[in-house]
Amino acid sequence: MSDDQTLDTLNRIASGVVEYSALLFLILLGLGAIYLVYIYISDITQTQHAIRRNYPVIGRFRYIFEHLGEFFRQYFFAMDREELPFNRSQRSWVYRAAKNIDTTIAFGSTRPLNQSNEVLFMNCLFPTLSQDAAPTHAVTIGEGFAKHPYTSSAIFNISGMSFGAISKPAIRALSAGAKEAGIWLNTGEGGLSPYHLEAGCDIVFQIGTAKYGVRDAEGHLSDEKLKAIAAHPQVRMIEIKLSQGAKPGKGGILPGGKVTEEVAKIRGIEIGKDSISPNGHTDIHNIDELLDMVLRIRNVTGKPVGFKAVIGFSEWLDELGETIHKRGLEYAPDFITIDSADGGTGAAPQSLMDYVGLPIRRSLPLVVDKLNEYNLRKRIKVIASGKMINPAEAAWALCVGADFIVSARGFMFALGCIQALQCNKNTCPTGITTHDPELQRGLVPENKATRVKNYALNLMHEVGVIAHSCGVKEARALTRRHVYLIDNNGSPEPLTDRYPEKTPKPEYLIASTADNGVDIESHTRSAIPITANKDARPR
Repeated sequence: MSDDQTLDTLNRIASGVVEYSALLFLILLGLGAIYLVYIYISDITQTQHAIRRNYPVIGRFRYIFEHLGEFFRQYFFAMDREELPFNRSQRSWVYRAAKNIDTTIAFGSTRPLNQSNEVLFMNCLFPTLSQDAAPTHAVTIGEGFAKHPYTSSAIFNISGMSFGAISKPAIRALSAGAKEAGIWLNTGEGGLSPYHLEAGCDIVFQIGTAKYGVRDAEGHLSDEKLKAIAAHPQVRMIEIKLSQGAKPGKGGILPGGKVTEEVAKIRGIEIGKDSISPNGHTDIHNIDELLDMVLRIRNVTGKPVGFKAVIGFSEWLDELGETIHKRGLEYAPDFITIDSADGGTGAAPQSLMDYVGLPIRRSLPLVVDKLNEYNLRKRIKVIASGKMINPAEAAWALCVGADFIVSARGFMFALGCIQALQCNKNTCPTGITTHDPELQRGLVPENKATRVKNYALNLMHEVGVIAHSCGVKEARALTRRHVYLIDNNGSPEPLTDRYPEKTPKPEYLIASTADNGVDIESHTRSAIPITANKDARPR
């Protein structure tokens, strides 16, 4: 074939491509016009949406912009410290800590230091030198009462996020990261999956109102299934979830789109149907029944048992203290997890998330003080939960009296969460809260496990840095005297002025030989004595 013939052939092919492309463009243009006409007629004739009826076609852009606004705000419009639920400054610290890169900043703080209730730690003129710093001492939960008490020196752990609410690769990453960091992982109310167990981390098994994973055919707690769960040596404690910060007074909500065959099998529910937990335990209606359940589960499992609650009305705390002393210390929970009322990872009605319950800034000192009043602070350990994703927040909780801090959303950020606010749907763009395989591809467990470990270890390290600045040797030596709060006038006031340390009521200062090696029976007959050193906080 000659060059002229080749050129003619190429010209014909090019001409054909142009013609067909033009034809395709005209067809698409025509279809687009037809579609716009359809939308116009649909909008102008419908009666449900005034904007679309008055401004057909154009009015639909309102919904698009409203949706996109959630994403644009955090990148273009919101300042570093003004966005909710977590601002850019908070998230950025977690991202950097998880990647194990430099978390320092320059040129001064962007945090306002005159807003009411903001926290300031009081540094010491002579801080603790590095060579004098001590490792964080371990705390034992259930000692003398559980057959298998649990001891941990990790102050920061992973809060409850159930399999189903979050994805398989997310659970696998959390489990592996927790193992590497030496922290525990709470299962959430969705039951114990193989992915919780596969890395070998310590596990807190949560029992929600629906008793997922430990329920019989009628939905009641099965001692047999509970014993099988507790037989796993990794399961170190059992937590009864009474309420959670996202939705106090309402049970868990798992949309049907997330109820896969595997999730349904682990929970013991139907595939593809919304999983709505009861708004309370059908077998726990009062303090006596709660304490009966605590003792029952501890006897069945041999593991420490506690409960999780959002604090609202607090009169029940007095009833709890009085009833424990009346019935014996073996009825006491081994720990209480206090959840803040300002939301959580789960799907929840906005009315509950925004308006119901006390935030952790008020509820934590309230519970710690009540336990001190009833001389139960040494018997019952306190775990704080709720929006504490940075070192200063964790350090504050230790100062107030928490033994441990747990976080869910902090570890979601470590996994790569971008605060897309899609947790209640099956469309999470980072693969954390979705069961869409295409979206899950982006979350590589091996990589994210390292970030989970880095985040936990870096946070605990910086809490130690705060402690050393305050002149104590380790994080658990922090007390209320190390913290000032900004008052309504913009001036710092000691936390001890707003929340002075409570001493036990005289009627609960019964002498006991509990600390002198007596048997468990003697523990059940009397209260634990007040600590002799007024500056020491009983742990």
